Amino acid sequence: MHEIILIIVLLAVLFDVSNGWNDSANAIATVVSTRVLSPLKAVVMAACMNIAGAFFSTAVAKTIGEGVVSPGSVTHTVVIAALVTAFLWNAAMTRFGMPISCSHALIGALMGSGFAYGGLEILNLGGLKTIFLSLLISPVIGLALGYVVMSLLLKFFGSFSPGSLNRTFGRFQLVSSAFMAFSHGSNDAQKAMGIVTLALVSDGLLKSLEVPFWVILICALAMGTGTALGGWRVIKTLGINMLKLEPIHGFAAETSAALTILVSSHYGLPVSTTHVITSAILGVGSTKRFSAVRWGLAGKILMAWVFTLPICFAAGWVIARLLLRI
Repeated sequence: MHEIILIIVLLAVLFDVSNGWNDSANAIATVVSTRVLSPLKAVVMAACMNIAGAFFSTAVAKTIGEGVVSPGSVTHTVVIAALVTAFLWNAAMTRFGMPISCSHALIGALMGSGFAYGGLEILNLGGLKTIFLSLLISPVIGLALGYVVMSLLLKFFGSFSPGSLNRTFGRFQLVSSAFMAFSHGSNDAQKAMGIVTLALVSDGLLKSLEVPFWVILICALAMGTGTALGGWRVIKTLGINMLKLEPIHGFAAETSAALTILVSSHYGLPVSTTHVITSAILGVGSTKRFSAVRWGLAGKILMAWVFTLPICFAAGWVIARLLLRI
């Protein structure tokens, strides 16, 4: 294997670790905030389920590998610049406790580095249209589904005492949080798989964008490792600061988000798992009362989402141009 491929694999591992580090909140923020699981047990469970989810399919990996830039026109410089950019952004935002879309970071960085190398012609505009529609629509579905699921739960279980509700849905939330972690692995772990496979195709080591087993395994373990690290500041932001949750709310949010993500993974549609779980939490919170959600904090999270893709596009472009001069 060429040395440059080893570098790309290492960078992909670092990206997946940073992705899992930031996104650990997606799977366990609600289950920790409702005190159904201790933080340690929650991250161990989430890490194992993330690894399992990564083997669900490779449809998303193929979409990333061919849907952002043209595989035949990509160089190692483009891939390296994209991975470095996305990793640095993920790590910085996690340190600040800000949940972001690692998907937006990687896609934006790959677009920027690809544009720096080959201009607009290297970008797969048709594939990007599908990807952007998926990224935009999935949070709306998560929001609506969270509201509907929570409304139905209140209709059928609203007469139960708070103690009975907490005991019942505390047990249910063990399942829903595991389901959420599995769905996260089924979508997010595949994005780095797609980048590595893209590099292997561009190097002539693969003839098609079929993800090798060893790539799946490495990316799955990296994602699980990052999740096990636990981005505690992000967990606090999502699970505690934005909305006071009870087990029934956590169950509704996790179930709604996991269903949205898993269906997307099945059809090869990359989504922002952070966007989906956050929008599901907002949908659930809206059934309590509109003021129950700390909309000021939600607005800051939204701003981080909005700026992630253009910032990573610009940074990917700059890093790629610098590497091309070396």
